[in-house]
Amino acid sequence: MTTENPYIGSSLDDFLKEEGIYEEARSIAVKEALAWQVEEAMKRESITKSEMARRMKTSRAALDRLLDPKNVSVTLQTLFRAAHAVGSDLRIELR
Repeated sequence: MTTENPYIGSSLDDFLKEEGIYEEARSIAVKEALAWQVEEAMKRESITKSEMARRMKTSRAALDRLLDPKNVSVTLQTLFRAAHAVGSDLRIELR
């Protein structure tokens, strides 16, 4: 006897919504992507963490929170400062 899998044919988004964790998973994924982009920009520009914190006018601890992909509590101001510090712009949009 085989049991039908109710998730065959559904999307990951559908599954996460059914489990009630869609928003949490999405915020973690976005934060991981942002942290990775900031780190890559720092590498590309050869910017140390100390220099990055100085450019952002913040502490190394605050920068570490920004770069921690699991820490989703980051402010827009911090994101704008990080983008500016690496010579980039931050674009946020609703879809």
